[in-house]
Amino acid sequence: MRLIDYFDRGLHRNPQSLCLTDGHRQLSFTQTSVLTHKIGNGLIAHHMKPEMVGAVLSPNDMDAFTCILGILRAGMAWMPINARNSLDDNIYILDSNRCAWLFYHSSFANDITTIKQKNTHIKGFVCVDRANGGDPLLADWLSAYADECPYIALDPNQLASIWPSGGTTGRSKGVMLTHLNFTTMVANFSSSMPYEDAPVHLVAAPMTHAAGCVAFPLLAMGAAQIIIPKADSLEMMKCIQTHRVTTLFLPPTAIYSMLAHPQVREFDYSSLKHFIYAAAPMSAEKLKEALDIFGPVMAQTYGQAECLMLCTFMSPREHLVIGDPKLERRLMSCGRPTIFTQVEIMDDDGKILGPEEKGEIVTRGNLVMKGYFNQPQATEEASRFGWHHTGDIGLKDADGFVYIVDRKRDMIISGGFNIYPSEIEQVIWAHPSVQDCAVIGVPDEKWGEAVKAVIELKQGHTVTENEMLVFCREKLGGMKTPKTIEFWPQLPRSPVGKVLKREIREKFWTSQARRV
Repeated sequence: MRLIDYFDRGLHRNPQSLCLTDGHRQLSFTQTSVLTHKIGNGLIAHHMKPEMVGAVLSPNDMDAFTCILGILRAGMAWMPINARNSLDDNIYILDSNRCAWLFYHSSFANDITTIKQKNTHIKGFVCVDRANGGDPLLADWLSAYADECPYIALDPNQLASIWPSGGTTGRSKGVMLTHLNFTTMVANFSSSMPYEDAPVHLVAAPMTHAAGCVAFPLLAMGAAQIIIPKADSLEMMKCIQTHRVTTLFLPPTAIYSMLAHPQVREFDYSSLKHFIYAAAPMSAEKLKEALDIFGPVMAQTYGQAECLMLCTFMSPREHLVIGDPKLERRLMSCGRPTIFTQVEIMDDDGKILGPEEKGEIVTRGNLVMKGYFNQPQATEEASRFGWHHTGDIGLKDADGFVYIVDRKRDMIISGGFNIYPSEIEQVIWAHPSVQDCAVIGVPDEKWGEAVKAVIELKQGHTVTENEMLVFCREKLGGMKTPKTIEFWPQLPRSPVGKVLKREIREKFWTSQARRV
């Protein structure tokens, strides 16, 4: 199936039901479908061909969402552009992946001038919410095109999307994803999280990341998409209650903000079926708090742009282990491999490891990308021994639950010992005054690297470095306890909410000739 076929499945299931709303406007599946056909015809009229790249640069927005569907309707490859990226990053992403058409929101009008100057591949620009200079308003542009776009036949192995990688460890790469990759993602999602009735999906995290990914299997089920501009804690809590939201994806940092909100216990969350968290490991203590507040609805997925979102899954039922000392460890797991994806732990020589042995998490199957666009060497490096290498260090327990120990590049080597920051972060996150934290290695003449914690406190809370060191030492012992702690008003984060350890680390390593 083509990626657009999952929207059409929802259309045939619930043609007059709500498809998109921002709280002020509403579009049924039929009304949304007409717009996607018009957009598709407009792109075809401007000589856009299958697998040419079309992008949308916009905050979460109904019209921008229809443009994503229209790009796919024309058989083009959709490239998500995160609205929170820097202008330089977006110029690089658009240019290096040879974007041919750009739909954009007027909030980026100033950026568009620079993008036009520095990008020679883009053949057309359309503004989704107003005319901008010589670029037409989407509604005006669409008025010239028919309601029925010709069917574009596509092979399952043709390009459906070029997904910019997160860039948390370096320059973003273009991840080539096929229609078969998305079909496998939809299959994993649907088998893991089935719904008897049409779901209601709150799109609060960027629609250019996992929230957009989640939309496709839910659209196939006839889901309404409740679109809000950003993951504002109070607005999300209100929306869950008002719209009877069943499904929501957020990164852990956004969940921490909800948990810290003074009104978090004042709303009705009984409609929730799956509150999905992913993109980074979550504090086990804060996960317990979330289960207490939102109910037995927490669901975890693990994946990457290179292997879309659902390599593993931990169901709400599998979270119900609090109080059982033998099973409570699972709250630090990311679940078991999904039914259509293989996940193993591998050593540096390509050997698959047994239970409780630490190594790199590797995956294979139809979920795994076609490769990196125009980067054959990087593709080959990521595909050693016939498996996709995630760059994450992990282990499996005897029951097949996967645990992420750390990013391979984040491991600290201090005095010859391997120290995994995530273990220390779990302890710090458990402190009642901590909002978020990052543990890194910093230069040390004696040990090579010393453990350092950088902490963001909850608003209105105070704690001293010595108090935090005592708290850590009681639970970690001397070797793993941070040697030093700094308190920052806010940790740097990527556009999708991941804490950027490389930016934190850079502050402490800039004067060093070697970074190890």
